[in-house]
Amino acid sequence: MRKNSTKNRIVSQEVRRELSRLILDGVKDPRIAPLTTVTDVTVAPDLKTAKVYISVYGDEDAKKQTMEGLKHAAPYLRSMLAKNMNMRITPQLFFLPDDSLEYGMKIEAMIASLHEGENASDEDDEAESEAEDTDETQEDL
Repeated sequence: MRKNSTKNRIVSQEVRRELSRLILDGVKDPRIAPLTTVTDVTVAPDLKTAKVYISVYGDEDAKKQTMEGLKHAAPYLRSMLAKNMNMRITPQLFFLPDDSLEYGMKIEAMIASLHEGENASDEDDEAESEAEDTDETQEDL
């Protein structure tokens, strides 16, 4: 099966959906943060491995604890995935942190600060031009 085949995409989506449900409802590990999201799943073409991208809302310690909890729960999640999905081969799960949301927020903050800088410089330019206009009118008097 090719990596970008329709079957591979469908399997990845179904695995993501089922893992999201299992992490939310099935795993009782206190290390896993309540606001844990499965953002993406990439299943290998041979269906033997799956990279599961996880986004965790919280500080670095919560992220680290959640990743440890998920790594510990991986065999249980794999067995539940095999039980709930009708697949000949159930992929081995590898959990990876997904920092794309944080990266996007950082970039958005940078863009916002640039716009604030432009607005401040526009206001400064307007104030300077007004001052020049008043200097010219005073010279005319």
